[in-house]
Amino acid sequence: MIETKPQGNRNAIAVAAIIMQLSLGAVYGYSVLTTPIMQVGGWSATLVAGMFESAIFFLGLGCLLGGLWQDRVGPRRVAVTGGILYGLGYIIAAYGAAAGSLLMIILGYGVIGGLGNGFAYITPVATLVKWFPDKRGVVTGLAVAGFGVGAMIMTAFVSYWLPRYGVASTLLWMGLGYGVIVTLGALTFTLPPNGWRPPGWSPGEGGAKAVGRSYTAAEALRTPQYWMLWLMLFLNVCAGIMIISTLKPLAVETVGMTAAAAVALVGFMGLFNGGGRLFWAWVSDRIGRPRVFLIMYLMQAVLFGLLLLTTNVAMFSAITALIYLCYGGGFGTMPSFVADYFGPE
Repeated sequence: MIETKPQGNRNAIAVAAIIMQLSLGAVYGYSVLTTPIMQVGGWSATLVAGMFESAIFFLGLGCLLGGLWQDRVGPRRVAVTGGILYGLGYIIAAYGAAAGSLLMIILGYGVIGGLGNGFAYITPVATLVKWFPDKRGVVTGLAVAGFGVGAMIMTAFVSYWLPRYGVASTLLWMGLGYGVIVTLGALTFTLPPNGWRPPGWSPGEGGAKAVGRSYTAAEALRTPQYWMLWLMLFLNVCAGIMIISTLKPLAVETVGMTAAAAVALVGFMGLFNGGGRLFWAWVSDRIGRPRVFLIMYLMQAVLFGLLLLTTNVAMFSAITALIYLCYGGGFGTMPSFVADYFGPE
């Protein structure tokens, strides 16, 4: 049975969602772990990349499965399961690092942790769209902004802890901390009663498109609009993830940054990843979601061309920041875009 509670809970749920996303966004700080994990077993960069690739793949799969599951049981059970799996994934990866087993690291961090991340990530987004039909763009952007900023917190912790206590200890404490935080946040999740609306608000206000009814997933999948939206997000993700997955070594090799400066850059970019989710979502409530995506695509077409030419640290950092801004913007804007077309359900 799906639990619902009255209006007073929506602000508490939004705060819990942001805190959860700060923990889940640690995946974007992955590149600071690349070299230390390579050194654990003398593995190549290509092999260690499987850790991140599997995490992103299973994160996406977890979003799909978690979204379908929460339609039946509500967001709390799915998010709690996600928190437990997410923390457990890090703990298994820690034991893999201690044992020198790359397979165990990939299984924990990539497969189990990735699934848990997806379960826990999708529930706040879907829940907040229902609680805040009056502020879809801003509230979902604010929530997923935490996901982007999470890398900043993660890199600060790793920079302090890893040199002192090693890879295994770092992964272990990340698992324990993140698992507890996400699970506790998930316990706050409920859905509003059917037909609930914020006082004084009616559909079509606040930049949101009025939808006559909410489509089922099966109905949405049969429309060309759904697949165009999917393709739009897919292209935006592909562009950004190329930089995110390799930022630390890229900064060292192409513009000569020191390893410490590159780690700091990875953390700092979390502000743009997170800020882009909030900024573009806010803009989309005013000029519309299609215009926002068009602007972001045009920006990235120019930025990636410039990135091939630059050897200057300041220019490299500025270009990267704008790419992160657009990458985050896709995730901040798309939940509201989907809700505009197919309804908040």
